[in-house]
Amino acid sequence: MKQIIASLAAGTLALSSTTSAVAQDYSKYSPEAMEKELAQIAVSRPGVMVPMRDGVALSTDIYSPKNPDGKLPTILWKTPYNEHKLRGGTFRYVLESVKRGYTFIVQNERGRYFSQGKYQILGYPQTDGYDTLSWIAKQDWSNGKVGTLGCSSSAEWQLALAGMNHPAHAAMVPMASGAGIGKVGRFQEQGNWYTGGVPRNLFFVWLYGVDNPLRAELPASLTDEKLRARIEAYNDLDAVKPKVDWNKQIKHLPVNQMLTALGEPPATFEQLIARTPADPAWQQGGLYHEGMGWGVPALWFNSWYDVSIGPNLELFNVARAANTDKEASANQFTVIAPVPHCAYAKLGPKTTVGERDMGDTSFDVDGAVFSWFDRWLKGNGKAFPAATPHVRYYLMGANRWESAAQWPPQEVKPMRLYLRSGGKANSLYGDGRLAAEAPPANEAADRYRYDPMNPVQTIGGGDCCNGGIVVPGAFDQRVIEARSDVLVYTSEPLTKAVDVVGFVDAVLKVSSSAKDTDFAVKLVDVAPDGTAWIIGDTIFRARYRDGYDKPAMMAPGELYTIRPTPITTANQFGVGHRIRVEVTSSNFPKFVRNLNTGGANESEKEGVIADNVIHHAGDNQSYIELPVRR
Repeated sequence: MKQIIASLAAGTLALSSTTSAVAQDYSKYSPEAMEKELAQIAVSRPGVMVPMRDGVALSTDIYSPKNPDGKLPTILWKTPYNEHKLRGGTFRYVLESVKRGYTFIVQNERGRYFSQGKYQILGYPQTDGYDTLSWIAKQDWSNGKVGTLGCSSSAEWQLALAGMNHPAHAAMVPMASGAGIGKVGRFQEQGNWYTGGVPRNLFFVWLYGVDNPLRAELPASLTDEKLRARIEAYNDLDAVKPKVDWNKQIKHLPVNQMLTALGEPPATFEQLIARTPADPAWQQGGLYHEGMGWGVPALWFNSWYDVSIGPNLELFNVARAANTDKEASANQFTVIAPVPHCAYAKLGPKTTVGERDMGDTSFDVDGAVFSWFDRWLKGNGKAFPAATPHVRYYLMGANRWESAAQWPPQEVKPMRLYLRSGGKANSLYGDGRLAAEAPPANEAADRYRYDPMNPVQTIGGGDCCNGGIVVPGAFDQRVIEARSDVLVYTSEPLTKAVDVVGFVDAVLKVSSSAKDTDFAVKLVDVAPDGTAWIIGDTIFRARYRDGYDKPAMMAPGELYTIRPTPITTANQFGVGHRIRVEVTSSNFPKFVRNLNTGGANESEKEGVIADNVIHHAGDNQSYIELPVRR
């Protein structure tokens, strides 16, 4: 996924003093000034071909301090993107790392740019990643300790590698790494391909830009390191594909021809879209799945408006509980910021996410990163004190950083609010309400009509890397809530603040006229002036209600229980605010539309209208369960 690298500008956080010397502010440096400084302080070796076990070699750029005092620790940045010409965040990390006495390595994944072989998402972390660590540890300049670093794609490959517990893999900093997670706990999203069994459109756009089966490559027989470096200075092998109007193309049906309709040859997208969430093929790639163990101390950086905050925090808990390496499990730390995917550069004295003012979000990201590596790669135990809170998270609404020993915090207790109405919860102007009291046995159900050719539009929430079809963040939902096919349930104004911190679960009692349909849920914070800020959303495909490996169609009118994938957040609903839940059957273009036929949805062109019902009477209660910090 597109990297939006963490800023090296210094911030502050009063919760702990886990920072070493403040990183230099490179924001006013020109590229020429950065190149000049790098030439003064570093020995650069571009285009080193590091051999893998099957003979394929990966193009690797190595930057080391001049005249080092002994052997050095290494920071490894592995990427599918073109970073042979250093720029932006990667360049700043290279400069700062070299100044701090680290060798910094940028390596292209297999099948990308000057690396040999055939591209695969995540770059074979359990073979290529392992072999690269072994190669680094054997070099005469290495002290045998490697830390892995990166955001998005440069983080995702680290996860499966961490399960292998390579002896040189001393520490890791995975940022926004959800697309590297297969199945963990309650989440089976297979690298963000799904939420609740519903495919996400973002990967379709991303693969168009990254997967290039027609790519040019240098001949494997070209082994002269200096000549390869010279060729790389003249060429970047960075093909520019034709521009696509994704707001139009994302509507293409059938979904599985979205890229071939553009003239693209079949490649990774066509392989993955043919799978189901329980397809055994998901176990064969580079995804991390629970049960693989965990062997590396990790400092995780996550975000509330990222595409996969739920799986990220679930994996954090899995890593802490694994105990295949007790030291590693005891040293898992996470920081959760109120920003979109990889947008840590937004943290500062005044942060706006979407349209919502988040206040002073300042956090010294890079001070924490280098303190972490100083502890594990240089043996400086004081750099990142053991007393540092394992969880540091930003409480939106209250607009302040908080800390906890675990996720969710121990003091969190469930609070159940029932979906209630007089049978007319349709739209913002209906009679839907959230109440602590369970409904009586005769309360009317709510009905709406879902037409897949007129889906409910996505406005904000967590997303990324999608060609501009969705802008992630906190946006007012009232335009959506005006639709009659959106059920809206709202609490009374709060007389005291409610801190919702953890995994938010919904339980829906549903029926439909269709064989299969989706149910989408959204959690919203309604300000006293009526602004309806999206906090999080989720969706679930009804055919998977008994398990992703047990798809079953619905019988018309029969009642079923749907348990969507949890929403994960930390938000204070302030005094005078109201808690709102939306229920509908689409959230497009974030999620692929269900055509309601019960067939192979992604290969179909025609849909049918579904008349869907949310029941909430007597024993057939629909509700949301909020993790409230008491």
